[in-house]
Amino acid sequence: MVAHAGEKAQKTGVFHCATCDAKVSVKEGEKIPKCPNGHTRFDTRTHEPGNK
Repeated sequence: MVAHAGEKAQKTGVFHCATCDAKVSVKEGEKIPKCPNGHTRFDTRTHEPGNK
């Protein structure tokens, strides 16, 4: 899974930055923000509803 800042999240979850592993929580349909360190690429999503 690869997602980029500015895209709409396809699913709710916590997106993990591919560069620094910072975490950004996003709900389905919201725009994915940059990570707190300004990076724009996310390679992992966790804490999806129904997954623990």
